[in-house]
Amino acid sequence: MKTAELRQKDVAGVEAEVKSLQKAHFGLRMQKATQQLNNTASLRVTRRDIARAKTILAQKRAESAGK
Repeated sequence: MKTAELRQKDVAGVEAEVKSLQKAHFGLRMQKATQQLNNTASLRVTRRDIARAKTILAQKRAESAGK
Protein backbone atom coordinates (compact mmCIF):
# COMPACT_ATOMS: atom_id res chain seq x y z
CA MET A 1 0.00 0.00 0.00
CA LYS A 2 1.24 3.46 -0.84
CA THR A 3 1.96 5.99 1.88
CA ALA A 4 -0.35 8.52 0.24
CA GLU A 5 -3.25 6.10 0.62
CA LEU A 6 -2.43 5.53 4.29
CA ARG A 7 -2.08 9.24 5.03
CA GLN A 8 -5.61 9.86 3.71
CA LYS A 9 -7.10 7.49 6.29
CA ASP A 10 -7.90 8.45 9.86
CA VAL A 11 -6.29 6.80 12.88
CA ALA A 12 -8.91 4.05 13.09
CA GLY A 13 -8.50 3.29 9.39
CA VAL A 14 -4.73 2.97 9.69
CA GLU A 15 -5.12 0.75 12.77
CA ALA A 16 -7.45 -1.51 10.80
CA GLU A 17 -4.95 -1.61 7.95
CA VAL A 18 -2.13 -2.62 10.33
CA LYS A 19 -4.31 -5.38 11.75
CA SER A 20 -5.18 -6.74 8.31
CA LEU A 21 -1.54 -6.60 7.20
CA GLN A 22 -0.47 -8.50 10.31
CA LYS A 23 -3.11 -11.12 9.61
CA ALA A 24 -1.89 -11.46 6.03
CA HIS A 25 1.72 -11.74 7.22
CA PHE A 26 0.75 -14.47 9.69
CA GLY A 27 -0.93 -16.39 6.88
CA LEU A 28 2.19 -16.11 4.75
CA ARG A 29 4.37 -17.34 7.62
CA MET A 30 2.12 -20.35 8.06
CA GLN A 31 2.36 -21.08 4.34
CA LYS A 32 6.14 -20.86 4.60
CA ALA A 33 6.18 -23.20 7.59
CA THR A 34 4.16 -25.80 5.69
CA GLN A 35 6.24 -25.26 2.53
CA GLN A 36 3.27 -24.00 0.52
CA LEU A 37 4.68 -20.51 -0.08
CA ASN A 38 6.12 -20.03 -3.55
CA ASN A 39 6.96 -16.35 -3.43
CA THR A 40 9.03 -15.78 -0.29
CA ALA A 41 9.58 -12.13 -1.22
CA SER A 42 5.97 -11.47 -0.24
CA LEU A 43 7.00 -11.90 3.41
CA ARG A 44 9.43 -9.00 3.07
CA VAL A 45 6.86 -6.84 1.29
CA THR A 46 4.18 -7.36 3.94
CA ARG A 47 6.69 -6.81 6.77
CA ARG A 48 7.69 -3.48 5.26
CA ASP A 49 4.07 -2.51 4.63
CA ILE A 50 3.36 -3.13 8.32
CA ALA A 51 6.32 -0.95 9.32
CA ARG A 52 5.20 1.78 6.94
CA ALA A 53 1.66 1.74 8.32
CA LYS A 54 2.85 1.73 11.94
CA THR A 55 5.11 4.72 11.24
CA ILE A 56 2.24 6.71 9.76
CA LEU A 57 0.01 5.65 12.66
CA ALA A 58 2.58 6.94 15.17
CA GLN A 59 2.83 10.22 13.27
CA LYS A 60 -0.94 10.64 13.24
CA ARG A 61 -1.18 9.90 16.97
CA ALA A 62 1.62 12.37 17.75
CA GLU A 63 -0.02 15.04 15.64
CA SER A 64 -3.40 14.53 17.32
CA ALA A 65 -1.81 14.55 20.79
CA GLY A 66 -0.02 17.81 19.99
CA LYS A 67 -3.20 19.66 19.15
